[in-house]
Amino acid sequence: MKFIYLFLLLITGITQAQVNPASITIARDSFGVPHIFAPTDAEVAYGLAWAHAEDDFNTLQLVVLSGKARLGSALGKKGAQADYVVNLLRCRQLVEEQWETLSPDFIALVKGYVAGLNAYAKAYPKQIKYKQAFPFNEKDYLTAVVFSVSIFCGVDRTLPQILAGNIATIGFTSQGSNAFAFHPSRTTTGEAFLAINAHQPVEGPTAFYEAHLQSEEGWNMLGGLFPGGCLIFHGTNENLGWAHTVNNQDKVDVFQLEMNPANNNQYKFDGQWIELEKKKAKLHVKGIPVTIGKNVYWSKYGATVKTKQGVFSMRLGANMDCKALEEWYRMNKARNFTEFYTALSMTSLPMFNITYADKYDTIFYISNGKIPERNRDATYNWKSTVPGNSSATLWNKFKPIEKLPQYLNPASGYLFNTNHSPFLATDSAYNLNRNLFDKNDGYELFHNNRSKRVTELMYGTGKMEYAHFKQIKFDEQYPTTLQFSYSIDSMLQLDAENYPQLKEVITNLQRWDHKALATSKGAGVFLLVYQYLTKKLAGSAARQITLQEAIETYQYVNDYMLQHFKTTNLVLGDIQKLVRGEDARPAAGLPDILSASYTEPYKDGMLKVTTGDAYICFVRYPKNGLPIIESVNTFGASSHPESLHFKDQMELFQKQQTKHMTLDKNEVLQHAEKIYHPKL
Repeated sequence: MKFIYLFLLLITGITQAQVNPASITIARDSFGVPHIFAPTDAEVAYGLAWAHAEDDFNTLQLVVLSGKARLGSALGKKGAQADYVVNLLRCRQLVEEQWETLSPDFIALVKGYVAGLNAYAKAYPKQIKYKQAFPFNEKDYLTAVVFSVSIFCGVDRTLPQILAGNIATIGFTSQGSNAFAFHPSRTTTGEAFLAINAHQPVEGPTAFYEAHLQSEEGWNMLGGLFPGGCLIFHGTNENLGWAHTVNNQDKVDVFQLEMNPANNNQYKFDGQWIELEKKKAKLHVKGIPVTIGKNVYWSKYGATVKTKQGVFSMRLGANMDCKALEEWYRMNKARNFTEFYTALSMTSLPMFNITYADKYDTIFYISNGKIPERNRDATYNWKSTVPGNSSATLWNKFKPIEKLPQYLNPASGYLFNTNHSPFLATDSAYNLNRNLFDKNDGYELFHNNRSKRVTELMYGTGKMEYAHFKQIKFDEQYPTTLQFSYSIDSMLQLDAENYPQLKEVITNLQRWDHKALATSKGAGVFLLVYQYLTKKLAGSAARQITLQEAIETYQYVNDYMLQHFKTTNLVLGDIQKLVRGEDARPAAGLPDILSASYTEPYKDGMLKVTTGDAYICFVRYPKNGLPIIESVNTFGASSHPESLHFKDQMELFQKQQTKHMTLDKNEVLQHAEKIYHPKL
């Protein structure tokens, strides 16, 4: 046993003095959530890797494979496409180039996490589904992080647009998350309130996992992280907390290169022909015994692809800086707003709105990002394709944090974001003037349904009661005027008497109170209307649907219900299900409400929730003592169907109830369901 442990230390580059599994305590609470206690941050990360592997080892193996550009060996063609992007973006090369710039304490943290996951794989070899995954090293791990962050920043949408010959910028999306912060002056209890609410996939590699991490080096943080995370992405420590929501500034620029007619590997730059850098990516595809070679190209602008429409390069901050995780680490360990803001000043985290609150009477919001200093010449349309033939368009610097839209303790006493405009973050009297910010940054300017609904709920309110605060987050009502790109007013004005065969579905929608309740007939019709129009009108400009389209849509809903359910007398919960294993329950929620749900086909005409309201955490910050925390996740801590914690939060989640959580080590240990150490 001792030999195995020493072997693990060797392959991961960790010395015994840095990580001692015997000093790591994993305490599982009554819901199976892991609370990790250890002397050092590196040992806590080791324990987190071990605990998460116990709950979802299969997903963690896929994360590891992405860092090795070997997903194709596990997932076939789809995985190989991801491996191609890892090579195209030079994710590993970035890590190699910047490795020496990483701080020693952060490297120790990463080494601890990698050692923990390698140790678990060594201890349980029969659980290894993909033998190519292990062992892995710290650079493999950070490569996976750079790839993941780049995908979050829009590469997954921009690259297909380039390859398809459609490179318009990303438009309105109604998916996202919610975040709310209330200043103590605006609450009845005199405490700051923070709501952390991610709208993410409910299962898989970007579903939130909850954990509590505490070391003797000043780290005591509870919240959510994605599989493969070695720290908390958003949550709370003893003094402060924050929530992330996805933002949609212009994070990816596309450049069309001017190619040499006599040499298709040369492009013009400042009057000279320059050779494209060319490498061969070796792709491993499951089921194919040979390695597939695919060329990847690189210009001065970055990752480059050749298409029938021309040659295009993508440039983004996400694959120019590998310190995003280190910035999150500094945020985790910040003790006050000054330290938190200093962490953000790294500007290595290339995206995410941040809504913040602390115990020191501070609330804060920033539309965070790694935003380039672009040429402001009106000749260039940065929202579209930009000429890639001149140093005039080749940006190399990024805006400091002070130039990003942000609010600190507005007189309104509250801040919120639901993936809408940063210039609509609080009461209208105190919002930022969007004209003071560079239009080339591409900040959102719109309301969505959730933000509009929040403004309705805040109208006329005085000091906020905690119960009311929670009700806002759990709200299931659309705003008075729907904010979708496609207006369905023509459907609401149709005379049902003129369409007797469609009368029931027309009447149910027109009588609908715009609440996304599982028991609502109108919500059931609207779900199918949304599904149909989203597909039919994909890519179309925002507009009102025509009378003919209204009739066609009602006909589709009517036929769908009769075909799959033999009746049109249905409620939302008959069609939409929250599914965990074999357990399928009627589900509330619709797209772009505060308690949102997004679906995919399930079976027998039913749709299952795959994305939407997910990890929820409410925090109150009293002046003295630890924060008061309650949370709920969609299903449970474990991905194993045989586990008691596979779906033990599912009922709480559906009832919009929460569980008590704490940062107090003594309380955790006193009530823990199980206390143990990782195996040596």
